[in-house]
Amino acid sequence: MRVARLYYRLVKFEHTIFALPVAYVGAFLAVGGIPSAHDLLWITVAMVGARSLAMALNRLIDARIDAANPRTATRELPTGTLSTPAVAAFCLVSLVVYLVAVWQLDPLVRWLSPVPVLAFVVYPYLKRFTWLCHLWLGAVDGLAPIGAWAAIKGQLPWQAWALGAAVGAWVAGFDLFYSLFDVEVDREQGLHSWATRFGERGAFTGARLLHLATIVLLAAAGLGLHVGFLYWLGVLIVAGLLFYEHTLVRPGDLHRLDAAFFTMNGVISVAFFAFVLADVL
Repeated sequence: MRVARLYYRLVKFEHTIFALPVAYVGAFLAVGGIPSAHDLLWITVAMVGARSLAMALNRLIDARIDAANPRTATRELPTGTLSTPAVAAFCLVSLVVYLVAVWQLDPLVRWLSPVPVLAFVVYPYLKRFTWLCHLWLGAVDGLAPIGAWAAIKGQLPWQAWALGAAVGAWVAGFDLFYSLFDVEVDREQGLHSWATRFGERGAFTGARLLHLATIVLLAAAGLGLHVGFLYWLGVLIVAGLLFYEHTLVRPGDLHRLDAAFFTMNGVISVAFFAFVLADVL
């Protein structure tokens, strides 16, 4: 049980709340209703496997960087509560779970299954070279609704890409906020982020623009789909929640950054899925 808790903490399993609902949005909108129990089950398993793999790879690749950062030095690898071989084995198990799940879905996602895995491996290295790493993270998370759509329909119309881009802009935007936690340490270690490149105000400006793009892209997807009033109400709710998120923190006042990053984004993800579900029903 103790080992299970360590792995749970390693991948921050509770933050799957960000990823699963947006994948379900792609699945539900793809069929304009409720997908089969078979498809929903294996999409869920694939998402859990993929996200666990992504987080564990990130921890494994960044172990030395985490050890040098006071905020992350208490993580499982820097403290030795989990060994490198143990985390590597967890990555392998997560990869197997992901691949088994993908194989139960449409053949298109079988062909595309290496793409997220490659993206997971590349992402942790990007902060060593470029401040564009946040956009890569957004693009990786944006694969969730795209993959779910492909898993059910076996095709990828532009509406699926619009949903994925909306999720990507949303995630990249709040990751700019997240980078503010480590801006000084990143500068000391020679790491790159939007905040180290453009400063605190630049991070806020970038986040605002990306979150505005999120709303525009959700609206574009809606215009291309047969959606009803509740979908549009969901878009308005997301816009309102994003606006509220931006009122929680401002340059020079980051004491509510945890609430803006973790709590509000979980609420946004679940709320939008709830409105999409209500609309398709």
